[in-house]
Amino acid sequence: MPRKVDHRERRELLADALMRLAASGGLEEVSLRHVAAEAGVSTGMVQHYFRTKDEMMTFALGMVTDRIRERSQAELVPGPPLELVRGLLLQVLPLDETRRLENHVVLAFLAYAAVKPSIASGLRQLAAETRTFIADQLRAAGPADGVDPERAAAGLLALVDGLGLQLLSQQYDEEEAVAALDAQLALLFGGHPGRG
Repeated sequence: MPRKVDHRERRELLADALMRLAASGGLEEVSLRHVAAEAGVSTGMVQHYFRTKDEMMTFALGMVTDRIRERSQAELVPGPPLELVRGLLLQVLPLDETRRLENHVVLAFLAYAAVKPSIASGLRQLAAETRTFIADQLRAAGPADGVDPERAAAGLLALVDGLGLQLLSQQYDEEEAVAALDAQLALLFGGHPGRG
């Protein structure tokens, strides 16, 4: 009896190959043929799962966001709003090899989406969900005086994006980036990380 093929597993194998290529050489290295070579499979197999580069890129980005979500949910135990937000944002920052690879993919996808806005809907949805979560946590905590939760949430995401770029380009180290994040969280929540 032939072995049953796990299609999700195969798609993830191909997306992982795409992520390695995007991280090491940028999107110019990403093609169906290059992904096939990186994954050690035939181009035909890649074409069976992804008809176009756009489909492959969208799947890879979805996989990255799913992994971030899974890590965040595993790490986040019920706690004070400040700690929930901090825990989520630390999962986004490129503080280890896995998160560096994911950040490279997200950056490549953002650059790609800038010229192909039709494929950016998943990214917009994830950003909106994250902003809403952070704003809700700020409201639950009772933000510092004068802090608008919606604008503060957008600002925190922009800060994390910027810190991610600084980390990837080795302008900050991990300790400096986390300290900058903690300083902003303390301003917004009117407290200090670890004190809720």
